[in-house]
Amino acid sequence: MSTDERERTSEQTTRKTAAELFDPLLRAVLGDSPPVRFEFWDGSSAGPRDGSDSVKVKSPNALRRLMWSPGELGLGRAYVAGDLDVEGDVFSVLRTLQGAASDDAHLGIGAAVSALGVARRLGALGLPPSPPPEEARPHGRRHSKRRDADAISHHYDVGNEFYRLFLGPSLTYSCARFTGDDTSLEAAQSAKHELISRKLGLGERPGMRLLDIGCGWGSMALHAATRHGAEVVGVTISAEQAAAARERVAEAGLSDRVEIRLQDYRDLAGETFDAVSSIGMFEHVGKARTAEYFSVVRSLLGPHGRLLNHAISSVGGSVMGRKSFIARYVFPDGELLDVGEVVLAMERAGFEVRDVESLREHYARTLRCWVANLEANWDRAVALVGPARARIWRLYMAASALGFEDGGIAVHQVLGVVPDSSGGADMPATRGDWE
Repeated sequence: MSTDERERTSEQTTRKTAAELFDPLLRAVLGDSPPVRFEFWDGSSAGPRDGSDSVKVKSPNALRRLMWSPGELGLGRAYVAGDLDVEGDVFSVLRTLQGAASDDAHLGIGAAVSALGVARRLGALGLPPSPPPEEARPHGRRHSKRRDADAISHHYDVGNEFYRLFLGPSLTYSCARFTGDDTSLEAAQSAKHELISRKLGLGERPGMRLLDIGCGWGSMALHAATRHGAEVVGVTISAEQAAAARERVAEAGLSDRVEIRLQDYRDLAGETFDAVSSIGMFEHVGKARTAEYFSVVRSLLGPHGRLLNHAISSVGGSVMGRKSFIARYVFPDGELLDVGEVVLAMERAGFEVRDVESLREHYARTLRCWVANLEANWDRAVALVGPARARIWRLYMAASALGFEDGGIAVHQVLGVVPDSSGGADMPATRGDWE
């Protein structure tokens, strides 16, 4: 090809809109007709023109990130950096794209070739853009105390006021329990705490001692002390959570009954409790540490002592791989166990498992409430933590809600009891006593 011909080809390419250049890639990944509208930085668009839902491709850097980190991590980086955005109903957009990118069409060799061609035409084949600074890269031995502390700090020590924006007044960062169609988020969180309290038998005897592992901002501790007269020790390894929880305890006038510690559960020894609650903390333990975890808890309970382990689960278990969006930006080193493995591990530690309950649909609804709160307070959230971190939370919570809705992930409460030599456990005859 002569120099003049190359110049004419280059000129013709530059006349093409971004939508025209992306068309082969969109077809390779999503089929002949994109199910949602894609709007590009030059004002061009592809896909349906009706409706308000759209994916905004704001920069060629979005494609460059995908070229260097194909799949979930590249897309996540582009979204966090602001090279990609979602407008409209984020749940609808994610669900539609998830359905369109079927096993027959998603990011195969055809898509890779198309992406390479588009990148070349856009001049997006340069060096990879730096990952957003919000990305976590933990160091040290996995699930060591120091590394776990760093991982927890990455997620939880981003500002208590930010969490308050989307969690609401209950400041509870775990699955709620909705008892009716019109149940508010705050009431649903209280209902969850009450269910756990009843399963643990709190209030059956005066002065019962409760250990709340991973106590967060102290909501379960406050509920147990206020409603059931329990003496509570709450432990967390998040400095910001501990500070806020102590403030809430003092404001409630419960400092004589509730103690909040900045402490790893592995450092608990020589104490005895009547009950242990672990709500949304077990996902940070890791499969390799599971036996140790339940052994520690068992050592803290006497005969008839009860453990309520409330945790996200997945069939067969799953490790949040280092190339996944959620591991890099949300929960470094997070792991989900199969509920069957949890039951077996509890039994091996000496517990008799007395109840297993799934709250999967409740978690989907909880997450939708959180996303709605975040979006309603978006400007304030951005002012508190910056646009990148606000986008991280929006994406991870919306995607998680869809995972709970379609059954890809679940959440289970598993109740274990320490039996005595006679086999007694002082359990109610039916679940009705917990309602």
